[in-house]
Amino acid sequence: QVHIVESGGGLGQPGGSLRLSCAASGLTFSMYAMGWYRQAPGNERELVAAITSGGSTNYADSVKGRFTISRDNLKNTVFLQMNSLNPEDTAVYYCNANRGNWGLDFWGQGTQVTVSS
Repeated sequence: QVHIVESGGGLGQPGGSLRLSCAASGLTFSMYAMGWYRQAPGNERELVAAITSGGSTNYADSVKGRFTISRDNLKNTVFLQMNSLNPEDTAVYYCNANRGNWGLDFWGQGTQVTVSS
């Protein structure tokens, strides 16, 4: 059974940093593209950052230069380093594991990030 578990959310200060972690089990982690998505109240879920099985990354324009996605295939974990936080980053952040050519797609339960002074 696949489990995707996010951690590291909470309250961040404007201009501050938070680091999210996503631990995956029950799958061949290295074969999956991993992504971080977020959903703010009243908004649709949007892609924040993604990293392929080969390590290529892409980012939403709103977080480029501020957020960094990385993965540790030995620990089956993907990270999202979030710097220069602003209140617009407030959302529930979800981790996604995708192996599209196999039709496999898994989601975590989400972790709340609130940016406020």
